[in-house]
Amino acid sequence: MNTRTHRPAVLAMIAVGLLAGCSQTRSIARSTLRETATNPGGASRALLSANGQALLRMAIGGGNSDLRWPDFSDYTRHVKKFYESNGNSLWWVKDGEPTPQARQLIALILHADQKGLSPDDYDGPRWSGRLAGLKPATRQPAEANAVRFDLELTVCAMRYISGLHIGRVNPKHLDFAFDEESKKYDLADFLKDRVVRAADVAAVLAQVEPPYPGYRRAMQALQTYRELAKKDDGELLPPLTKALVPGDAYPEIPRLTRLLRLVGDLPAAADVPADETIYDAALVDAVKKFQGRHGRDPNGRIGAQTLADLNVPLGRRVQQLELALERWRWMPEAYRRAPIIVNIPEFRLRAYDKDFNVGVTMNVVVGNSFGHDTPVFVDAMAQVVFRPYWVVPLSIVRSDLIPHILKDSNYLTKKGFEIVDSRQNVVVARDLVSELQAGKLFIRQIPGPKNSLGLALFLFPNTYSVYMHDTPAPEFFAKSRRDFSHGCIRLEKPADLAAWVLRDNPGWNPQRIHEAMNGSATRRINLTHTIPVVIVYLTVVVLEDGLVHFFDDIYGHDVALQQALAKGYPYPE
Repeated sequence: MNTRTHRPAVLAMIAVGLLAGCSQTRSIARSTLRETATNPGGASRALLSANGQALLRMAIGGGNSDLRWPDFSDYTRHVKKFYESNGNSLWWVKDGEPTPQARQLIALILHADQKGLSPDDYDGPRWSGRLAGLKPATRQPAEANAVRFDLELTVCAMRYISGLHIGRVNPKHLDFAFDEESKKYDLADFLKDRVVRAADVAAVLAQVEPPYPGYRRAMQALQTYRELAKKDDGELLPPLTKALVPGDAYPEIPRLTRLLRLVGDLPAAADVPADETIYDAALVDAVKKFQGRHGRDPNGRIGAQTLADLNVPLGRRVQQLELALERWRWMPEAYRRAPIIVNIPEFRLRAYDKDFNVGVTMNVVVGNSFGHDTPVFVDAMAQVVFRPYWVVPLSIVRSDLIPHILKDSNYLTKKGFEIVDSRQNVVVARDLVSELQAGKLFIRQIPGPKNSLGLALFLFPNTYSVYMHDTPAPEFFAKSRRDFSHGCIRLEKPADLAAWVLRDNPGWNPQRIHEAMNGSATRRINLTHTIPVVIVYLTVVVLEDGLVHFFDDIYGHDVALQQALAKGYPYPE
């Protein structure tokens, strides 16, 4: 919706024009609004004097110093079109006072925090003063006040609608390969056709928000955690000299009890005496639940990591939820079409049906945070390969394999590798290191249980050469933090995913899949229809049971987004 552009902003200040000594400006200040014309849609409009129209055009072309964020150059063409469609008259002021739609819109802006947005981004604190310059607070409002009010509300409305629909920051600025272009629409037409005469502005704007159940649950959790943050006393648990285990004495039981009860991990009915000093029973169960919700091993031991999680201010959890809502607004259109979703910080895959019910879910291993991040993008799965070859990337050949080859000429044979040319013909000559180093020859790993791709490979062609696959190292799935790959996504239950993606391919039942994975031949199966694959990055997930799960910002994307939002309008491209 927002056409984010990079043209320079020319910040001509309306105040300069209002204070100038020319007779033209004085006539603007003295003039009042006239209500004499009708829009094509039937609603009356406030006609402006020639001077009023000049002031409006000047403000549209050069910015507005009275806005909290005066540079609205990224919206200028929308604003210009909006007013030209009305004969450069006012939309939000009628007979000197705000229209009912203007008042409804301002009320929504003042409560933007309920959507995970900031009212300050849309001039929240300034609207009371602006309203005071119009009827009924001011008996005869000046035309200049009405012009300023109308334009400021238009800009803030466009910003608010864009923020609700596609988010405030372009995801590409943070290297998230989601294309927002397909989600945009004409803001001038949207306001003109849908908002300015709407009986219920809130209902109209609710339709521009993401339609996903996970988004709605996250928004509800935001309200809950805002209230929890207000109730929490903020007391920190002191450092431990050793891990706290069930049965240990612990003088901080009262604070631990208050916190766990507040966030819902300790049931309200749980009996923990006020003078309790032993960490045991209900408290241990509550800590296990807390650990599970924060991506930790739910063992009931309070070590350094669990203690740090317990000491995270609830206000910080509110910020995480706000960032999650921003990212929900980035979701590509493909998210609506029975997708396979991988959430990187959660180390989790979910496959959804057309009604957005979870059909398959499993743990995954993602790219290592030290230089091998799994990218965030969307593509379409088209093929499954059973018993695949693995063609080793040149970077791994140079850094990992060539040093071993130089030490042991039989290394490749021992490890199940072979050298091939560009047509995948096996090359048997032995002294080929220079050609491997130059990328003229390639190394591939033969199929089988020890192959790095395991027994199943799921292809969704993309510029990152990232795919999903089985693994010969299942032990990593037992770990709570699972960023161990070079960027690809390793699957805990590849046969389950194969059954899901091949469910519309005749004859591919679980038994046949098992036979293909454990046979002797490489099999490539084209899906009857492609399936969207969306790699996302959410450090907060609210599941169907309503439990709020928080995860580590393993790649630092939350930090980067928060820094971008802190800069204000116009947000980074």
